[in-house]
Formats: sequence, C-alpha cells, structure tokens
Amino acid sequence: MSKLSIRIYYEDTDAGGVVYYANYLKYIERGRSEMLREAGFEQDQINKDFGVLFVVRKVTANYLKPAKFDDLIEVQTEIKSAGKASLIFSQKIMNIKQNTVLFDAEVKVVSVLTQNFKPCGIPQVISEKLNGRK
Repeated sequence: MSKLSIRIYYEDTDAGGVVYYANYLKYIERGRSEMLREAGFEQDQINKDFGVLFVVRKVTANYLKPAKFDDLIEVQTEIKSAGKASLIFSQKIMNIKQNTVLFDAEVKVVSVLTQNFKPCGIPQVISEKLNGRK
C-alpha cells in the first residue's frame, strides 16, 4: 500500500471551510502518481520510454465525511487487480487525527498509446513491478 499525507489548505475548501468535492479526485490522482513513483516510474518517463499513457476509464466514489480546512489527510492507494491493459485501484482518504475514512474510490485506468490513444498492453517491466505491490 502506498500512503501520501496532504494538508488541507484554504484554497482546497469552499466558503464553509469544507473540501470542495472535485479536490478528492485530485488527491487520489496524486496517490496513484506517488505509487508509480515509489515503484520507480515517472509518468512522463513512461510516455517517453514506452509511448504509453495511463488514462482514467472509470471512477466509483463515495463521499463519507468532509475534510476541512487545516486537516491532515492520508491518501491510501492499493492495486485491487491488474489486467493486460488495465489496473483497478482501491483508494481511501483518511483523516489522520481522527483515524476515520472520509472518502473511498475504485479507479480503473487503462494503458493507451500516446500517438493515437488506442488501448495497449501495460509495458511488462511496469506490470511486473506493480503486480508485486498487490
């Protein structure tokens, strides 16, 4: 499991001091990017070396409790399953101080060729490294 801590700043919130709903998607995007980084892969380098991008195909999200200004949250990211050309991530956002789940999501990403955005297999070296993280 990959973990990423994030402080909630004023810019993340609405007038009531509650995190704007779309920001949760940004936080989990960061979580997936950090998981790739921890496995030794930078997204721009994957594009450069393999001509491949990962794109979001589907998100199922549950907003359970609000994150608020100045909270410290943790994005937890795990690979639920891996296919030839896709990965399904299970992600949670936790309030660290309260140890409560604020948000959870299942995200399916697919591997596509940079030149035409057609689905393609995940490069083997990446697949092997990520499958070891399940």
